[in-house]
Amino acid sequence: MMRIRRHSATASAALLALLAGCATPPPPPPAPPTVSIARLYEQPAERAFLNALRFYEEGQYERAETLFRRALADGLKDAHDAATANKHLAFIACAYGRLAECETDFHSAFAADPDFALTQAEVGHPVWGPVYKRVAAEWGAGKTPAKK
Repeated sequence: MMRIRRHSATASAALLALLAGCATPPPPPPAPPTVSIARLYEQPAERAFLNALRFYEEGQYERAETLFRRALADGLKDAHDAATANKHLAFIACAYGRLAECETDFHSAFAADPDFALTQAEVGHPVWGPVYKRVAAEWGAGKTPAKK
């Protein structure tokens, strides 16, 4: 009888050790690789895009517009970046009263990234908000609108 208890105790200890090993969560997945800003800056389209963002933030809209267009012409690789460039072009066009161009730029933003959306604060803007809402409604849930 004593021998059975030892086996039971050994088996119980082994089972507890096995269960303890199962209770340990798996290690977290490795972090995604980073993108070097220095390497991006070496690429003409991405350099133009970064400079355009800086000029836009500084209120130098004509310079920003030129560089956003250059970035797009040079082939921005990231869809989100292309949509962001077109968004800022739309903002500039609307601010200067070029509403048809503003609408076209919003269409281009959706074409670049079907998940494109303005923030709630941006949607509330009195000039480009209504233009954006009209274009967004045409695109619906990521669908290309019919050609006019």
